[in-house]
Amino acid sequence: MNTGQEKIQSWFTFKGWKSFEFQEEVWDLYSKGYSGLIHSATGTGKTYSAFLGSVIEYLNEDQSKKNKTKKSSLKVVWITPMRALANDIVKSLKLPINDMGIDWTIESRTGDTTTTQRARQMKSMPDVLVTTPESLTLLISQKDSKKMFSDLRCIVIDEWHELLSSKRGVMTELALARLRMWNKKLKVWGVSATIGNLKTALQVLVGNKKNIKTKIVEGIQSKEIIIDSIMPDKIERFPWAGHIGLQLLPKVVEEIDKWRSVIVFTNTRSQTEIWFQAILNERPDWAGRIALHHGSIGREVREFVENELREGKMKCVVSTSSLDLGVDFSPVERVLQVGSPKGVARLLQRAGRSGHQPGGVSRVTCVPTNAFELIEISAVRDAALENKVEDRIPIEKPLDLLSQHLVTLALGDGYELDKVYKEVKTTYSYRNLTEAEFLWALDFVTKGGSTLEAYPEFHKVVKEDDKYIVENRRIAQRHRMSIGTIVSESSMIVQFMGGSRLGSIEESFISRLNPGDVFVFSGRSLEFIKAKDMTAYVKKSNRKNGIVPRWDGGRLPLSGMLSEGIRKNITSAKHGIYKSREMQAVQSLLEFQDELSALPAFNEILIEKIKTREGFHVFIYTFEGKLVNEGFNALFGYRISKIKSMTFSMASSDYGLELLSSEEIPIEEAIQNGLFSTDNLLDDIQQSLNTSELSKRQFRQIARIAGLIFQGYPGSNKSVRQIQASTGLFYDIFTKYDPENLLLHQTHREVLENQLEQTRLVQTLKRFNKSKITITNPERPTPLCFPLLAEIFREKMSTEQFSDRIRKLIEQYDKEN
Repeated sequence: MNTGQEKIQSWFTFKGWKSFEFQEEVWDLYSKGYSGLIHSATGTGKTYSAFLGSVIEYLNEDQSKKNKTKKSSLKVVWITPMRALANDIVKSLKLPINDMGIDWTIESRTGDTTTTQRARQMKSMPDVLVTTPESLTLLISQKDSKKMFSDLRCIVIDEWHELLSSKRGVMTELALARLRMWNKKLKVWGVSATIGNLKTALQVLVGNKKNIKTKIVEGIQSKEIIIDSIMPDKIERFPWAGHIGLQLLPKVVEEIDKWRSVIVFTNTRSQTEIWFQAILNERPDWAGRIALHHGSIGREVREFVENELREGKMKCVVSTSSLDLGVDFSPVERVLQVGSPKGVARLLQRAGRSGHQPGGVSRVTCVPTNAFELIEISAVRDAALENKVEDRIPIEKPLDLLSQHLVTLALGDGYELDKVYKEVKTTYSYRNLTEAEFLWALDFVTKGGSTLEAYPEFHKVVKEDDKYIVENRRIAQRHRMSIGTIVSESSMIVQFMGGSRLGSIEESFISRLNPGDVFVFSGRSLEFIKAKDMTAYVKKSNRKNGIVPRWDGGRLPLSGMLSEGIRKNITSAKHGIYKSREMQAVQSLLEFQDELSALPAFNEILIEKIKTREGFHVFIYTFEGKLVNEGFNALFGYRISKIKSMTFSMASSDYGLELLSSEEIPIEEAIQNGLFSTDNLLDDIQQSLNTSELSKRQFRQIARIAGLIFQGYPGSNKSVRQIQASTGLFYDIFTKYDPENLLLHQTHREVLENQLEQTRLVQTLKRFNKSKITITNPERPTPLCFPLLAEIFREKMSTEQFSDRIRKLIEQYDKEN
């Protein structure tokens, strides 16, 4: 054991801790020049395993060498996907440094960092910098940035799974490629608790360069996790989405009351607002000890809630994914999950917020919002106990981000053509980038491509001697303000007339309000007064029944792994096997389904044909998630209409899809004619969907990332309408005059993959073709089809009318049975 490691072990002893074998393995590998990926359960010491290797290296250095440079230099960069976590990480990293008297400074640099602190850091960087992918890229865009990173030894990417399958992950890859070019001995370590495809995750992390020593270090995978459920008193024969929901409120409140501190997770910000109000109404004596937390609430409020939770002063916090990651809330004893988590990794991540320390037991209790979610909860527990989690699929060579990056590098120290092409190709994402694609991106940032050449504002990068640089100060300023890949609808500040800010809501929601309307936000009932300069002015309201905002992007897709688990559970039920408490609870429901129609086995596709007074229904059960089923709805409707001209009403859920027509639907003939065929699939999808409108919406995001449009300066952002008009114009121009524009090609790819999950759709069709097709003709609606029937009505009625209609239908069907 070397001197540095002895000091670390002494510090562990001083804290009453004992280092784990995997931590010592990482420190040893670090000393030998390795990069790698640390995969260990939440709350098992990953942070210190990744950080202390660089501390040991420093402690082992010759003391005289250290004394030569008293001024701090940047040695370690710690990347976090969430800037809200930066302050907590700084505190964790400072603990050993301060206790051992090491003369390192540790600071954060994110979008929340003050202008004064940023300016000071530019003159003298700390020894350790905790930052985000965006802030790191901004640093690389500065002049003389190479000098700033000259002493950099290690980069740690925290919660690597969160970045891996996103454009933010690709942005991180590009930043790492530049830093590796400046420092050949740079070590990169990733940290994660929930990745299925570890080898791929490591490849993306370390890049496409040869002769890099790498290792996956498996830490503690068998941390005790308890996953259970709050059971409804009655399982109805005809469940529908969300109908249990708040019926379980008394049991949820009873569960919260048993524990000192609880986090209640929901899947959307709207649900967070609803459940917070409901719990507070049930227990008004908890006022001041219950809070909500989501990404649209103001930063000051979020930080206050986090600090109160950390100090054990909060009885309950209702949250979305904004509390999923990283933060150590030791006082939290229990986690509740409202609704299905839709994925194994998500539930494990959330469960880890309780018992967040080595040896701690994580416990999560699921609250089903309909009876079928009990099947999902049982499936997610089975996968979690087998240490199975979903793969994270990396994104392949997005040219919008490459275009942005070429301007970023030109802003910094500039680049030579051949060298930067080779550098970009060292990333996993761009390993297959062709020279033609690279030159297209370069032409786009230097001339605006073939279509925009006449407009000087698109000549962002210029060639000076052998280097590509940015000369125009206005272009430089605008670009730095636009660096990033997080694209959301334009939002408006919500602010009291008196002045204090509550957070932000999407402009599309505010635009539908009239003065005097009451809505619920940040746990308060607010009356809308007026909107001015992208700010919605409000005052407190005593009315309780306000509108709850709905945010775009809140729908969670059902993961492929969970889909498989659901199908396995239903197959077991078909054979009379009900192992878990959740499956036993739905036994009568599934037996009733089998009696009226059938239960599909694992390699069987169930199709139900039912006639009601609404018309002729066909239900197809895929269990592949709502996005895939929406794609199938359009595809199957189009293919059937080629056999017989007819119009359809459509509905979809995570479990299946419905086609409804006034005429009988020739489903058997359609199957014989290739309903499930993968032939001509792309053409049929484009014919069946309004891909033009979907593409325009997706292009809006790509255009922002690529720098085609500027969203505006702080305080004077462009409205959604202005951005839509600008991007719509570009889309139409490219489509008409430059149809081979590579950003258009990227748009079409992203629509197919992001909006329709094309890869999964194709895999499902292949599964259909290998499966037994079972068609039944139930005399009345079945439990499986009822949620889809309900969805059709939901589109046509107000909330009140919808609830009344569904109740009457249930009463009618119960009498018939």
